[in-house]
Amino acid sequence: MSSKAQTHPKSQSRNSASAPVDVEQAEAALVEHYPRLVRLAYLVLPPSLGRNRRVLTAHALAQRALPRGRKPGDEVVVPAQRGARERRNGDPGYAYVRQRVVCTALEAGLPLRWKAWPKRSQLPPLLPQVWGLRLFPRSGGSDELDLDQRLSALSGAARAAYALRGLERLDDSDVFDLLAAAGCADPGDALAEADDVEARYGLLESPEFDPCSLHARPTDLMRRRQHMKAAGVAAAAALVCGALLGLPGEGWSPDGAAAPPYARNPAGQAALDPGKLTTAAAGSWKRSARTDFSVWPARGDLVGDQALLRRALAVWARPGESVQVSATPGTPAGAPPGPAQLLFAGDVDETRVVLLYDGLRIARYAEPKEGTSGAALDFARVDGATGAEANAVVVSRADGNVRYLTAPWTGSASVSDLLKPAAKGLPLHRSADGVTDPFASPATARECTSWNALRLRDNSGAVRLSTDLGELVPAHLTAGRPGAPREASPAQWAKSACSLASVRSHGVRSVNSWAYARQALPEANGAATWICTRADTWQGGGSRILAQFQTAGPTGAVAAKAEDSPACGGRDPLVLAGVLWKSRAGNWYLLGAGSKEVVSVTASGGERVSGHVLAVRTERGARARLSGELADGRKVSTLR
Repeated sequence: MSSKAQTHPKSQSRNSASAPVDVEQAEAALVEHYPRLVRLAYLVLPPSLGRNRRVLTAHALAQRALPRGRKPGDEVVVPAQRGARERRNGDPGYAYVRQRVVCTALEAGLPLRWKAWPKRSQLPPLLPQVWGLRLFPRSGGSDELDLDQRLSALSGAARAAYALRGLERLDDSDVFDLLAAAGCADPGDALAEADDVEARYGLLESPEFDPCSLHARPTDLMRRRQHMKAAGVAAAAALVCGALLGLPGEGWSPDGAAAPPYARNPAGQAALDPGKLTTAAAGSWKRSARTDFSVWPARGDLVGDQALLRRALAVWARPGESVQVSATPGTPAGAPPGPAQLLFAGDVDETRVVLLYDGLRIARYAEPKEGTSGAALDFARVDGATGAEANAVVVSRADGNVRYLTAPWTGSASVSDLLKPAAKGLPLHRSADGVTDPFASPATARECTSWNALRLRDNSGAVRLSTDLGELVPAHLTAGRPGAPREASPAQWAKSACSLASVRSHGVRSVNSWAYARQALPEANGAATWICTRADTWQGGGSRILAQFQTAGPTGAVAAKAEDSPACGGRDPLVLAGVLWKSRAGNWYLLGAGSKEVVSVTASGGERVSGHVLAVRTERGARARLSGELADGRKVSTLR
């Protein structure tokens, strides 16, 4: 007979015998079965608490399950349960702490009421606490996820009934008695509701529901630093105020040496007043010599929504715990120093989006159309951005796709797959406000089977290429000698596009691809091209350089790499790299190439050639080092 056809006990507790429980007996049961009790509490607690608080609360409830204010040797009474004398469920000590865990877990799921004091279990636990980390159980499979979602739709009492059936192997009569003793108003209804979830009790033993086997991740590090700084400022202010209040006379006053609080600072208030937001005139970019974000007009169907703009500015100044905050490396995430410029406010897909610019950063605020839970705040540095670097800003990312707000001087837009340079670019439709249709972004792709780039043609006919690397502003792609890079074409990036995956989410401003040497391969195996790609960041430091060896194949091989180096850049365009290469006949060679300033290349084995390329026979797996020499005698080492 299915569980739904079972007859549940009446909605009143049976008259069962009561069993005395010694406090030491309850403590022994808690220690012995602690992981099971914590798992039971975790399953009963409402998922709305979030996984981190749910884990900590489950441990707190289990640790508070012992009788309070009693000494060893004292006894408490717990209703006995049938048919379990020889098993764990027949232990009165275990039955007592299990009942306490279920009772407090059910209380924790009750809503807070204005006219009643909250119960201890309804408040976040004081202990245990883990500062600076978020803890959550290991993820299970699709079956565990499906069961968790189904359990989350049940009431707390029904979740308790399901867990007691599955984890404790109690029959419905014992579950009824335990729920009634735990304060459940109608255990029969809870049992009937639990019948709606398929009896997949074995899944309850999986790591998905084990709050004793945990993953740890940091909390929002940027916000934590802000809070620490704010706490330090507040403590200093409190000390100053205390000292001033102790002075004779009237003590602290607005005329004192200390600055007034930020809330009364006119500049601070103006920065958070949507009425003080600045905007550029619709056609000012046509008359200005500048091509940066300062001449972007405010666009979007919600630029007049003062409530939305106020929320965006308030979240910018003091993001709440539920706000997802991200910032590119080297980007401060603090409040605006003064009134920001409004670039966009409008509906994009199922989200309201606001783009703001303060001269240093772009800030993107996004919230769902219904409510404000799940709001996000993203920052990106754009100081000094002009021309191609101020051509587009991300307004939305969803389902692996990206949408851009394009500059007002953009005449047309298209998308090109860099791995298919011969294919014609696909035209990209834009709304009247300049928002593009969504297209596949390479920023989160796991495999490099395609790499989309955005091609924007301005009103003068110039075409500029950029790509999404996970930032608010796409990275500008160029080609040519570092001192004078040119606008790139898809063909110049065809074999280097996949290397862009190594610089995603690093605050990249631009990436240049430079064919610094060409070399005839030994044994008439064709020719190779040596490419140096340099990714420069908005913060200046942290650049990433790759030297690639490219033959007739579809992609190149990385020969050398370096970080935070001037090599292959405008300041120091010199580069030297080497690679082991196997000919079609099976012979191994050490190949090397430097930029044209290199007049000779020497291998660690003593082989030396004039010119900037080298090819010498070697053995498979050989380790050789190269060095180069310039015309003035200076030495050049390989890129690393």
